[in-house]
Amino acid sequence: MLKIIVTGPESSGKTTLCKALSEHFKIPFTKEYAREYLNNLGKNYQKNDLLRIAKGQFKNEQITTNKNHLPLYDTDLITIKIWNNHKYGKCDNWILDQIKKQESEERFYFLCKPDIPWKADPLRETPTNRLKLFKIYKKELENLGHSYFVVEGENRLEDSISKISNLIS
Repeated sequence: MLKIIVTGPESSGKTTLCKALSEHFKIPFTKEYAREYLNNLGKNYQKNDLLRIAKGQFKNEQITTNKNHLPLYDTDLITIKIWNNHKYGKCDNWILDQIKKQESEERFYFLCKPDIPWKADPLRETPTNRLKLFKIYKKELENLGHSYFVVEGENRLEDSISKISNLIS
């Protein structure tokens, strides 16, 4: 089963794109679990919180995958891996093991380029190095052998709709 994942650095339009694709194709999308978790945490997060976030994201993806529609995810475990490495220098083995298992799945990524203005948000931490993180995402997807499409420019939504339409036809 084809799974569509929208990914990329902070404030690159992931959630906006997911909402628009969800509306266009009339399918639900799995929200980014980190946002829900961190909004309810009530304190600064620690490294062990990222494993909890990963498990929550993974669980939500499993629930969505079992529905009768094209699965659409606002981020996935790769984001949590990249963030672990960026912030703490290493990633939990459970996350790495799950990502390895997903290599055999039919996953298609929309990699959002940070070519839109930064929007401040209490949960965002990296306004100045989004392009560096974008390159890390791109390299990670290539290393894992996942197909992807870079979402950029003024026609982000139209280009993404066209790409999905071609994938499912």
